[in-house]
Amino acid sequence: MAKNLSNLRAPRKANTGRKRVGRGMGSGMGKTSTRGHKGQGSRSGSSLMRGFEGGQMPLHRRLPKRGFTNIFRTEYTVVNLDRIAGLDVAEIGLDDYRKLGLASRRNALIKVLGSGDLTSAKTIHAHKFSKSAVEKIEKAGGKAVVAGAAA
Repeated sequence: MAKNLSNLRAPRKANTGRKRVGRGMGSGMGKTSTRGHKGQGSRSGSSLMRGFEGGQMPLHRRLPKRGFTNIFRTEYTVVNLDRIAGLDVAEIGLDDYRKLGLASRRNALIKVLGSGDLTSAKTIHAHKFSKSAVEKIEKAGGKAVVAGAAA
């Protein structure tokens, strides 16, 4: 059946109103206003810290700490030769990776790896190359140009 103005309907729960508490016994949410009797959660101004488990040692403190995160790590966007081989360009500059959909950030650091084979000669600019990538590029008659920005 085709959709038209005569049979359009709002999605389920789209028109559900906000829960209004403390509006009398007939509403089903009167008296204690869905807070129960006594206890911490029933009082006004009650808010527990994130991860609080009623005094039990919280999960994030029960689990052991593992490993180390190096905050000075340089992250490279990895591009394999098979991705480059499928492109119809003779030269790939640093600005082209973003345009061709090979990098997500405009100023990403690029490392070319040697997975796959090149069939045509291409000049490839990148911040780093693996040894196998350089060999395959030069074997195909191309050039691997290392950018001097962050080598």
